[in-house]
Amino acid sequence: MLTKKILPIAALAGLAIVPQAHAVDQTQDNRWYVAPFATFINSGGDRSASDGWGGGLGVGKIIDEHFNVELKGFYQGFGGDNGPWDLVGGSADAQYYLFRDKFSPYLVAGLGGMNTCASANCGIGFIGEAGVGATYEVNDNLLIRSDVRYRYNNNLNAQVQAGTDEFHDMTVNLGVVIPFGDKPKYAAKTDTRMAPPPIVPASKPDCRTLDSDADGVNDCLDKCPGTIKGATVDLKGCAVRLILKGQHFKYDSAELGLNAKELLDGIAKDLIAYPQKNEIQVQGHASSEGSDSYNMKLSQRRAHSVVEYLKMKGVANKLSAKGYGETQPIGDNSTEVGKSENRRVELIWIEE
Repeated sequence: MLTKKILPIAALAGLAIVPQAHAVDQTQDNRWYVAPFATFINSGGDRSASDGWGGGLGVGKIIDEHFNVELKGFYQGFGGDNGPWDLVGGSADAQYYLFRDKFSPYLVAGLGGMNTCASANCGIGFIGEAGVGATYEVNDNLLIRSDVRYRYNNNLNAQVQAGTDEFHDMTVNLGVVIPFGDKPKYAAKTDTRMAPPPIVPASKPDCRTLDSDADGVNDCLDKCPGTIKGATVDLKGCAVRLILKGQHFKYDSAELGLNAKELLDGIAKDLIAYPQKNEIQVQGHASSEGSDSYNMKLSQRRAHSVVEYLKMKGVANKLSAKGYGETQPIGDNSTEVGKSENRRVELIWIEE
């Protein structure tokens, strides 16, 4: 009869010891605790007794992440044909936890002594217990605990009951565990066999060795990234002057040629992508061919054409046009090469 009742309960309790996913962190808890509990006892058929109830108190200590040791005392009572029965005893228990988590299954084994009284017949014997159980952590200082145990009791010829001194019982305990003090911090325990290789961040290039916009100023010092190709820059990498040379205008005209428009399209794109707040003055210059007054007016019209084209392309800088005629040559007007250099338009970034 006892065996039939033990098997289904043990099977259910056995589910508690199936390994489950749990946190990587493992507690290094080593606190003392008290553990009051209530007991249901299923008495073996060899006692000719009914089932009963009882309770007790344990005092224990957490040893490490797997083991607890505990001393406990208990009382259980029930009726029967030769009863009533009273069982008073104590045991030293060792609990093995498969893992520690909010839900923690364990195996338990204990040895101890017990005084058994059936009516007026009493005798002292020893007990051995084994079972499975689990705790559920409500908070750091309160756990709910339950286990089911098989108990072997030998009364050593005390003859509490005629015919046998060996008894086989099952107990189901339900109670709480109350640890003393604060719960220690969790310490990470990493399984290096399964850990992925560490990610090593790529080293960042030294900005002193980089010149992303090829303006001659390294990226550490460059305050104006995206300098227009061909522009003269200051020590901070900001454009101060850009000379447009070549056949940018039709002969004796302020109308922009195709090559001038293509060049100005690139300049406008760079000015929009990397804006500088400085005002830009567009200066027109001419060679010495023609009269001074004519060259002055022609250079003004050509500078104005450049300004209007850049505005049409969406350049947000403040733009102004100014003609200088032949007053600021950069080449020798006595040669064709020098005259070609003097026929130019310059973009000048005016410092604020």
